[in-house]
Amino acid sequence: MALTLSPEETRILGCLIEKERTTPEQYPLSLNSVTTACNQSTNRDPVTYYEEQVVALGLDDLRGKKLVTQLWGAGSRVQKFRHNLLDAYELNPREVAVLCVLLLRGPQTLGELRVRTERMHAFANIGEVEECLRTLGEGADPLVRVLPPRPGQKEKRFVQLLSGEPALEETTSPEPRPAAASAPSRVVSLEAEVAALKAEVAALREEFARFRKQFE
Repeated sequence: MALTLSPEETRILGCLIEKERTTPEQYPLSLNSVTTACNQSTNRDPVTYYEEQVVALGLDDLRGKKLVTQLWGAGSRVQKFRHNLLDAYELNPREVAVLCVLLLRGPQTLGELRVRTERMHAFANIGEVEECLRTLGEGADPLVRVLPPRPGQKEKRFVQLLSGEPALEETTSPEPRPAAASAPSRVVSLEAEVAALKAEVAALREEFARFRKQFE
């Protein structure tokens, strides 16, 4: 089942999975709760500021892709939403945890995945994480793939493919620029800081001069 999710759909699906695993007593989620989960500042990369209308449209699109179901609670007028990821893919709990973190945080190293999945699944070691990723990357429609390390780093990264193939800049590792190349911008930055400090000193002198005049 090949899908390509938009950034909004990716974030929404990840949030529904996360809240099901970490706060099951509050799941399924209302539209307001989904919006809050999408925009929270922790465990998100990038941090977003989606309006409720944007989240509502994303939920509708996910319903059209059979990845989300809308529910009505008994005696409640508030509609709630749950994900159908396990109806679309045969995944075990540890695979769901890994995929969830990749949906919410983007490309991750093995070490990052082991730490950031702890609330959903406790991996005993890095080897278990790697084996899980290997399974997710197999088959006709793989759910993850490996990326090269970032410039200056040694660890390979992994990215989820529900959002399609990653952008070119994520799949390449450009050579780091020589330190000298950044020197001009650093000089400009330092000059700006010096100018700001001079202005601040001048303002303090004027204020002190006015203060002295009160006693003359």
